[in-house]
Amino acid sequence: MLNSVFPKIHKEGYRFLVIAIAVTFVCLLISKTLGLITILLTVWVYYFFRDPDRVSIQDDDFLVSPADGLISSIIEVDGPAELSLENKKFTKVSIFMNVFNCHVNRTPVSANIEEILYKPGKFLNASLDKSSEENERNYYRLKTKEGDEIIIVQIAGLIARRIVCEAAINQAVIQGDRIGMIRFGSRVDIYFNNRKLLAKLGQNVVAGESLIAVK
Repeated sequence: MLNSVFPKIHKEGYRFLVIAIAVTFVCLLISKTLGLITILLTVWVYYFFRDPDRVSIQDDDFLVSPADGLISSIIEVDGPAELSLENKKFTKVSIFMNVFNCHVNRTPVSANIEEILYKPGKFLNASLDKSSEENERNYYRLKTKEGDEIIIVQIAGLIARRIVCEAAINQAVIQGDRIGMIRFGSRVDIYFNNRKLLAKLGQNVVAGESLIAVK
């Protein structure tokens, strides 16, 4: 119960939380009204960087969601050209994270991380399709023990200014493991094939737990 009210926070959040508390202290000396506003902002910063434990299905026939948020798009596309997969067809599911969602991202399946590719870019609204090609983003190319390729793309948004990667090339990850986060509003795309889609457009999903697809 206590963990639900006061969840642990991601290490990226400590600096922002200290800054928010310091600003709140100064604002309280100036104005109670201003202090109340900054208290609310401090609470928001704390909850933005929350990093709750999640329980995955631990069945690699399923893909779990890599992010908390709203499924904003489900389309059939060519793979990312940045990973030389433009001649291969995938289902792409886009998950939009607003500023109230937990922003810690997780691996959808147990696999080996074959490639990680960071691309600098713009900071368009992450809900726009062209943000997949123009925004700052980070690609993870996963390969399962059966040889299936799963692509995860972290896409920075309008407010986000940093993608945090917490994984490494050739790292073996277990379904639901943390792989990084994006600060202050963003999107995560997952590319897959040879699986039956379970998720629906407009569905709210939970990273590491909600089921996206099945073999």
